[in-house]
Amino acid sequence: MSASHIQNFKTFDAFADSNEQEHFSKSTTEQIVHIRIQKRNGRKSITIVEGLPKNFKFKKLLSTIKHKYCCNGTLINDEQLGTVLQFSGDKRKAVSEFLLEEGIVTKDTLKIHGF
Repeated sequence: MSASHIQNFKTFDAFADSNEQEHFSKSTTEQIVHIRIQKRNGRKSITIVEGLPKNFKFKKLLSTIKHKYCCNGTLINDEQLGTVLQFSGDKRKAVSEFLLEEGIVTKDTLKIHGF
């Protein structure tokens, strides 16, 4: 029995199902917003939101979500992905519902990744 047949040795990549072409091939109105979760250590995790338009008011959105869902958050400026929002904890469902309720994204332009 080889090591490739053992399930414990296979790793899970939350970013694997993301297509690199999605970020740059579409206009800002059709750009897909990705919401991901990333494990830190033990039970700790962070929620990552990327793909929002560049002319967006990120600080206001960050502040609103932080107050509404009682979590910490920060803005990260990435050269390749642009501005990325990070929130402490698994807030994928809460952030996606907030973005849909406020009309920032539609169901077609929102993609939730994770386990």
